[in-house]
Amino acid sequence: MPAFSMDGEFIIGGVFAIHYKELTKIHSYTTVPEPPTCTGSVNSRELRLGRAMIFAIEEINNSTELLPGIKLGYKIYDTCASVSVATHVAFQLSNGEDPVIQTGHNCSNLGVVMGVIGASSSTPSIGISRIFGPFNIPLVSHFATCACLSDKQQFPTFFRTIPSDHYQADALAKLVKHFGWTWIGAIYSNTDYGRNGMASFLEAAHKEGICVEYTESFYRTDPKSKIQTVADVIRRSTAIAIVAFIADGDIKLLFEELNQQPSPPRQWIGSEGWITDLQFKLDHFL
Repeated sequence: MPAFSMDGEFIIGGVFAIHYKELTKIHSYTTVPEPPTCTGSVNSRELRLGRAMIFAIEEINNSTELLPGIKLGYKIYDTCASVSVATHVAFQLSNGEDPVIQTGHNCSNLGVVMGVIGASSSTPSIGISRIFGPFNIPLVSHFATCACLSDKQQFPTFFRTIPSDHYQADALAKLVKHFGWTWIGAIYSNTDYGRNGMASFLEAAHKEGICVEYTESFYRTDPKSKIQTVADVIRRSTAIAIVAFIADGDIKLLFEELNQQPSPPRQWIGSEGWITDLQFKLDHFL
């Protein structure tokens, strides 16, 4: 079910990772599987984005000039930062939730989802876009930056209000060169966002004459031993600057692991995926 919803003549969908992860369940296949649920702490940035969407729709409905005589509604879902949940949500938004099949000649298109805002990361947006494409449902993302999503043959109904990582990777390489960090480490999320973004950065860094001591990747659902391994690489390395093309939920786990046994001082250069998260205060930086 939606985290927030309101009826209207036309529905705007919302897809936000309000929680950091999905609750892992083991199905016995002897009963009907339970629907996916979220666990972990609340992502306050995503919650604010969802509330901002609600505020915008209410302002439109209260205006006598923007859409007079039309009431917009919304259905905002929590994806738990999970691709499988995001895909489940995409089908919900495409098909609706009413199990009753309408009959007769009075069927109406009112209340259908006209478009969707989200998601806040690239991999869920890829999954959702592949489902929405054949139905011509637009997905407008404010934060999915993977350059792969610019391919209109694969994602004809995907749009965004933020530049792709092609430009960010180039800017990060120029920033690193500007400050004279020619020997760096590289950390990235093991997702479409992290892999594509880091590949673009490494190509740009090579052109700028920047040497990379190591590249390490992980994802928030990896075993703790994997995150410990990445932290150990950082502790043993000689590079004092680290470029992190990584999501906020992933860097949060890495910082927690590094805080257990702090490494020598490091300069972090972050991508937009986590550097804009207000939850990361100065005491998180090493």
